[in-house]
Amino acid sequence: MSNKMFQGLRKMALAAAALVVPVAASAGIEPGQVLKTANIDNGKNIYFNGKGDVPACASCHGQEGLGDDAMGTPRLAGQSFSYIRKQLEDFASDKRTDTTMFVMNANAKGLSEQDRIDVAAYLFHWEQPNKGSDLKAVEELGQPVGKRYLGKSIVIYGAPERGITSCYACHQYNGRGSFPMYPELTGQKYVYLVNQLKKWRDESRANDPAAQMRKVAKHMTDEDIHNVATYLTTAPLTTMGNTFVPHAEVP
Repeated sequence: MSNKMFQGLRKMALAAAALVVPVAASAGIEPGQVLKTANIDNGKNIYFNGKGDVPACASCHGQEGLGDDAMGTPRLAGQSFSYIRKQLEDFASDKRTDTTMFVMNANAKGLSEQDRIDVAAYLFHWEQPNKGSDLKAVEELGQPVGKRYLGKSIVIYGAPERGITSCYACHQYNGRGSFPMYPELTGQKYVYLVNQLKKWRDESRANDPAAQMRKVAKHMTDEDIHNVATYLTTAPLTTMGNTFVPHAEVP
């Protein structure tokens, strides 16, 4: 990567960081302090049992929080606290619209701000194996699957001649996340990854900081999207000989 390209990516990331701060942080409270106020037991109870008119999160995201390709729902277990909380707040305020199951806006509104904090904290602390999609099962659903080696090339290097920045630039090695700002993509469900990239591309999803994802996705073809999703859902979190994953969001 040239120094000019690196500086451009750095400026983009800094601009986005100024916009991604969660609700409480905008009131002078750091995300780590908010995390310390969370009631993990309440978050767990909501995840498995729901609350009031809000159904259990597990009914769509699974008993292990790993998501479901048939339903198009994402893996949530182990995801960044700040990222999950931001998405719940965005659903609650209609900054993001659920066009998959058409329930998240109502569900998020049905929880209090503290409930949303508690659920996000529970999911963040819930360690699950890095288990992505079964691509044979995805094909049986009638979904086209891409070529892993082509997806790896875009994830690591991008396609700068076509205006596609590498996923590595923001989401780190193999998309393992750069908490608290950038979510983990490694092991994410294939169908969810494909759907979200297409939504970024057509701007039906527009809650990304500084429009970063929209700027990248608009240059991606369907083939690019399938290839990238194929690689990310199967990518390892670590490199050979190094099992350290430097993405913990420390309170």
